[in-house]
Amino acid sequence: MFKPFMTGVAIAGLLLAPVSSFAADSTNDTAAIAEQAIVYGLPMVDLYKLMYDQAIDTGNSQFKAPFNTLHNESNVFTPADTSIVTPNSDTPYSELWMDLRAEPMVLCVPAVDKDRYYSVMLTSLYTFNFGYIGSRATGNDAACYAVAGPDWKGEAPKGIAKVFQSETEFATALYRTQLFNAADIDNVRKVQAGYTVEPLSAFLDEPAPAPAPEIDWPKIDDASAKKNLLGYLAFLLQFAPATGPAAVEQPLREKFASIGLEAGKPFPPAGTSDAELAAIEQGTKAATADIANAIRTMGKDENGWSVNASVQGNRAGYNGDWGLRAAVAIAGLLANDADEAVYPITNVDVDHQKLDGSKSDYTITFKPGELPPANAFWSVTMYDGKTQHLVANPINRYLINAPMLPELTKNADGSLTLYIQKDPPADPAQKANWLPAPDGPFYIAMRIYWPKQAVLDGDWQPPGIIPHAIADKG
Repeated sequence: MFKPFMTGVAIAGLLLAPVSSFAADSTNDTAAIAEQAIVYGLPMVDLYKLMYDQAIDTGNSQFKAPFNTLHNESNVFTPADTSIVTPNSDTPYSELWMDLRAEPMVLCVPAVDKDRYYSVMLTSLYTFNFGYIGSRATGNDAACYAVAGPDWKGEAPKGIAKVFQSETEFATALYRTQLFNAADIDNVRKVQAGYTVEPLSAFLDEPAPAPAPEIDWPKIDDASAKKNLLGYLAFLLQFAPATGPAAVEQPLREKFASIGLEAGKPFPPAGTSDAELAAIEQGTKAATADIANAIRTMGKDENGWSVNASVQGNRAGYNGDWGLRAAVAIAGLLANDADEAVYPITNVDVDHQKLDGSKSDYTITFKPGELPPANAFWSVTMYDGKTQHLVANPINRYLINAPMLPELTKNADGSLTLYIQKDPPADPAQKANWLPAPDGPFYIAMRIYWPKQAVLDGDWQPPGIIPHAIADKG
């Protein structure tokens, strides 16, 4: 679900301010309030589009399963999978969209072999990660957990290890199960088969509560989201009450209401003047520039890689910095907290020249003892710079990861060099370490699952990508 920091959005505009400084603007300044609302609402609308495609629109090619039904992806992503940019191809996904209005859902996980990493990330409509189940957070033993909506009250029922409470009435659980290699896929499927989901009433063998009312879901696609993002935000806010931890947003909601943006009501409201519509459009353009600038500045440059090892994707982690939240949504919707995974990513070499398989061959060399420090595992994945999808190649290799180390060739000094190029290296020893590139622009994402403290502290840095003249194959 991870999207790259480098996007087609023009980089311009002002730095974003956290919510605490929003009040400095005049409440009558429609353009400024619309700008703030766009920055605030973009992640939520982005997530709604994904939810609509996967859990609501049964005719959509990307539909997975209805609400409260787990869908397992039994295969890793390949270049044929185009619904998500920068897809993860080393932990097959299981997806669950939850309607928590009537009652909590119970998520049970099986005992997972201690050597296999897995995680279940819980995310609200705010795009805040509000909890984790899995190797790092809860261990690999079998257990059951409940996920409740914002209005649910009570203690964890018998048999429930923990209750996670979402701030919104709809939420998602994204499961990641480690795949060691292609031959390991049946083992992953066995783990996935052990994931179960059911309503709390069914888990307790009690009568089910009355079902929640039906919802008239507004259709959404890229064009409509861009045209009326604030209209979709108004719709979504009715499922995101400003109560509990979200009560800190009440002043912001009141500010949005001053331009007619209210939970569950149409936006723009009837009677909006042409001048007000023009101001909203002005605010939209300013927000686009704000978010683009936030994307450009969010990662720390380490040897040409953009690394952000500090973002914790919960409410406390963002601490009212809506600009950062928007940047993370564009860069990596449904990305992990840094404690769970860190994602160095780059589209430039060590000299900050754009990576392009038609112009250069490249290498990455990890010095002895300096492979990515992970409690679980690491991977390096190739993506096409134009499509942002995996790269088709004759050996069907889209990544190199830690489980592949026994198959790779180390240098005499114990270092490890990866060969990144469109054509296979002539040397058989180098070919074992070949990560195929496209005949054109590309970028690379490194994933470090359950990173060690050296990654989080910045003591370890990814090595720069070195360009080389393309070898003469003639």
